[in-house]
Amino acid sequence: MVDFGKVDKQTMNKLLVICGPTATGKTSLAVKLAKKFSSRGRPASGWNGELISADSRQVYKEMDIGTGKDHPKEMKIHLIDVVAPNQEFSVAQYVELAWKAIKDIWKREKLPIIVGGTGFYIKSLIDGIETLGILPNWEMRWRLKDLPAQKLFEMLTQLDPEKAAQMNASDRKNPRRLIRAIEIAKWKMDNGEQKKFSILNSQFSILVVGLTAPYKILYQRIDKRVEERIKEGVEDEIRGLLNKGYSFVYSTLGVTIGYQEWQPYFEGRATQDEIIQRWKFAEHAYVRRQMTWFKKDKRINWFDINKKGWENGVEKLIKNWYTRTDDKEN
Repeated sequence: MVDFGKVDKQTMNKLLVICGPTATGKTSLAVKLAKKFSSRGRPASGWNGELISADSRQVYKEMDIGTGKDHPKEMKIHLIDVVAPNQEFSVAQYVELAWKAIKDIWKREKLPIIVGGTGFYIKSLIDGIETLGILPNWEMRWRLKDLPAQKLFEMLTQLDPEKAAQMNASDRKNPRRLIRAIEIAKWKMDNGEQKKFSILNSQFSILVVGLTAPYKILYQRIDKRVEERIKEGVEDEIRGLLNKGYSFVYSTLGVTIGYQEWQPYFEGRATQDEIIQRWKFAEHAYVRRQMTWFKKDKRINWFDINKKGWENGVEKLIKNWYTRTDDKEN
């Protein structure tokens, strides 16, 4: 394993991103890396790197087993368990909270490591988003809240056909995302386009590492992980959430893989075996969507976890970047 050695104060403007599809071991790698870095000459002991989650579902409290919050208990990961399952959480909120965490980690002379598979969160953090300053229109949300997804999609198509065409099948069935898209489209009609806001700029050095594997391997890893989560008690976890008053309709349970598939089971319309198979297939499809997204970003340095020695390759790349003081962004 590579020894990262000593670094000076100039390295505290660096941001490491570990991304890629689900079931590739991103968090496990990030935890190992977080132990390796030393800050300003201190010995490489303890947690000298800190993780910031880029997972759009692990922000929800009490949704632990289904979202895979199997992190080391002794290590704090930022942006885990932020809001309740029935609360809104936008990418703008994510960017704001992630930036606060990054600055806090830098202030304590440690390395922030963004880790996760939500590509939109990562891109929005690094490149900025045009909609960051567009506040919720609560009156509009109230008027639209009971409309079916198909009607909302038709409204969006009339307001912003380009945005509607870009939405995937999951987004088109998600009332909350459709309402937000309508809200943004209406705001732009009334106010015009606004300048994209980016919290990161050329004074920061960003390295993006992506983990991947052939789809056959990913599907096998996913299936194994689903079986493990069944054994860990995801059914009881969902039952407990339902008993607390959360529902598949008015909370994020209904739009989260690993939870939404269980609705017909709890309604007596499907067996557990049928649910497990649907869950696995949903995860397979999600992996394909993730890779479609990530492949558009040419900054990602890809490593195939199915190949021998990939981890040493990652560490060598990071060591070279981490100890440099003259680069801006990779």
